[in-house]
Amino acid sequence: MAQFTLPANSKVKPGKSWPAVAKAKRPKTFAVYRWEPDSGENPRLDRYEIDLAACGPMVLDAIIKIKNEVDSTLAFRRSCREGICGSCAMNIDGTNTLACLKPIDEVKGEVRIYPLPHMPVVKDLVPDLAVPYAQYTSIKPWLRADSPPPPDRERRQSPEERAKLDGLWECILCFCCSTSCPSYWWNGDRYLGPAILLQAYRWIAETRDETTGERLDELEDPFRLYRCHTIMNCTKTCPKGLNPAKAIAEVKKLLVARR
Repeated sequence: MAQFTLPANSKVKPGKSWPAVAKAKRPKTFAVYRWEPDSGENPRLDRYEIDLAACGPMVLDAIIKIKNEVDSTLAFRRSCREGICGSCAMNIDGTNTLACLKPIDEVKGEVRIYPLPHMPVVKDLVPDLAVPYAQYTSIKPWLRADSPPPPDRERRQSPEERAKLDGLWECILCFCCSTSCPSYWWNGDRYLGPAILLQAYRWIAETRDETTGERLDELEDPFRLYRCHTIMNCTKTCPKGLNPAKAIAEVKKLLVARR
């Protein structure tokens, strides 16, 4: 059996421990991935004991509390705190999700928090998303139509046509799905991944768009689309309850139907 080992400078080592304040009523340990690119040191796992009696219910509340009251050097992204912006996507208790939507009480034992897997790390819990955003740009995610719009009204859709976009427009580009996909781990430079392919299908399903054929042409590629092997990790992990695997299947069906 083949065995793989991480390079010595990539192995996560034990880090610092920050005990709870005296007389904490509900102490809970949070093991947080830490890495400082300029230090030259290995990544480490710092442990923070937080009193849940003085903390909000979500994992993001605990991370903010750590940042504000315990260790101001901790780096992470967050914005809306309502599951809308996708900024606080990270790996919590072994699953990619949004920290603002993950209840602390759902995690048994210590809460282990890592950045999104298989992505370059900028610092601590901040992944480098330059590649997936470039891939997003490549699918031209905007309405493309050569015919002029009606002079006195907008381009209209029927309720039935609009319903085709349900389950697609809700994607917030948190990339929990793409970073849970083994095919994207190994071929992220050429395979677009579940998040981008769902977004691509959103514009293919858009009845007001007039470049469906061109969009399908751009996806008919052994790597950009067909590296999807229907593993279904993407659908299982999506914090918005969407089904990227179904969207990818719909694109494949359209490509077969037009041949």
